[in-house]
Amino acid sequence: GLELSHCVGTNPLGPAGPWRSGAPCKMKRVRTVFKPEQLERLEQEFLKQQYMVGTERVDLAATLHLTETQVKVWFQNRRIKWRKQSMEQKAAKLSQFGVIQPASADSTDSKDHEEDTVDVEL
Repeated sequence: GLELSHCVGTNPLGPAGPWRSGAPCKMKRVRTVFKPEQLERLEQEFLKQQYMVGTERVDLAATLHLTETQVKVWFQNRRIKWRKQSMEQKAAKLSQFGVIQPASADSTDSKDHEEDTVDVEL
């Protein structure tokens, strides 16, 4: 069920090199474009629960006319976005009170660093 586009790595302006002759075409997956109604429903479900598994995911996918994999990947990506936003909000609150946080090279590893952060109730 993946949509595929043109061959990756081919040059339409020039001849294929000897390493490409007779080699199978490597296809690139087309990025899923969600309809606004699908995004709205996915966001509603995410607000209820950040993890969608099993029959719930299958049912949601069928309702939205998506594949189970599309729903699974959307939830994975949305959790990453949510964690990043949470970390940014925490950093903003801490800087507001003059607490300096060490700068991290990559905020996507936030799960690894959650033990080191200080939770401040406001």
